[in-house]
Amino acid sequence: MSPKFKHIVVPKEGEKISVKNKKLVVPDHPIIPVIEGDGIGRDIMKATRRVVDAAVDKAFGGKRKIAWMDIYAGENAQKLYGELLPKETLDAIKQYVVALKGPLTTPIGGGFRSLNVTLRQVLNLYACVRPVRYFDGVPAPVKHPENMNVVIYRENTEDVYAGIEWAKGTKEVKQVIDFLNKKFKLSIRSDSGIGIKPISVTGTKRLVRKAIQYAIDKNRKSVTLVHKGNIMKYTEGAFRDWGYKLAITEFRDKVVTEDEVNKQYGGQIPAGKIVINDRIADSMFQQILTRTGDYEVLATPNLNGDYLSDACAAQVGGLGMAPGANIGDFVGLFEATHGTAPKYADKDMINPGSLILSAVMMLDYMGWGEAGKLIENGIEQTIKDKTVTYDLERQMDGATKVSTSQFATNIINNMR
Repeated sequence: MSPKFKHIVVPKEGEKISVKNKKLVVPDHPIIPVIEGDGIGRDIMKATRRVVDAAVDKAFGGKRKIAWMDIYAGENAQKLYGELLPKETLDAIKQYVVALKGPLTTPIGGGFRSLNVTLRQVLNLYACVRPVRYFDGVPAPVKHPENMNVVIYRENTEDVYAGIEWAKGTKEVKQVIDFLNKKFKLSIRSDSGIGIKPISVTGTKRLVRKAIQYAIDKNRKSVTLVHKGNIMKYTEGAFRDWGYKLAITEFRDKVVTEDEVNKQYGGQIPAGKIVINDRIADSMFQQILTRTGDYEVLATPNLNGDYLSDACAAQVGGLGMAPGANIGDFVGLFEATHGTAPKYADKDMINPGSLILSAVMMLDYMGWGEAGKLIENGIEQTIKDKTVTYDLERQMDGATKVSTSQFATNIINNMR
């Protein structure tokens, strides 16, 4: 029996995705909640749904089909509900497990630090997953962009993004500063703002566990813990230590540490083993440029992962080609990684690549990888043909600029 919602219309045809025995059970006609998004979300979501529908139809010969269910957040929700993030939107994502989302803006004074962060925290979507790879033909600022093929697992709920802070001059910040200075004999200036950076064993282990399991499932060669533990020893340093301990305790038969490789195996990785290593965050930024091909799966605290995922995307076409997902134990919210770019809204000109590739991640998560592969092939051929949206066209010699909708049509026509 379908749940009753105030404004959400549940498709008559379609079934819920469910979880049984700790695995997703995906019917042939799953109902997928979709948040259109603000600004350019309207254009890129239309394009994305067309591409996904065409790929699913082509891959499965009409046997499978997505029943899209519009749900609301941001500007659309404000108009319908009088609030930016209504409870029934959250309920719908929880109940239907897998959802697709366009970019959202948090208006000034809207009551949320960020709608995106709120969604992740309320739904406990603790892993932000950002795969970054090169598509042949995409303009890049580096000599060998083809070496980039990493998947970043970024912890989503802790670190400075927990949002625990007090503004300079407030009663609360004075109490915090007085307490810290008196209790721990510190010398924090009275005109400071204060923020708290929590990193827990719980948050670290579940994130690293997901990263290692992904590496096992996808036959990746290494998982790198990225941290600033040389300075922040009890938060980011602990992230590193807890990550290693989790790897050895839960995946001993599958993994070997970099230290073990060097001391016990003469620098040669044993067959069938995944290497667990770690890198200091600032060094990692340098190495992802100079030794790009050495890295495969990265596990990071929140802030490091935010910077690093954008830095990786910059090497292979920018955020317009960078997909993302926020995943909990089972619930997955797949979304574009860029903003709403309101000045380009409804102009049918923005690159929908980020959202389309996020939908590819969604299809893979559902076990419909055949459709996702068709989309990737279609994107790659379209880029090789140099019929691209303005962000890529202006960087490519001899390219033809096309609209968002035409770019989607070209992808569909190039699916093979």
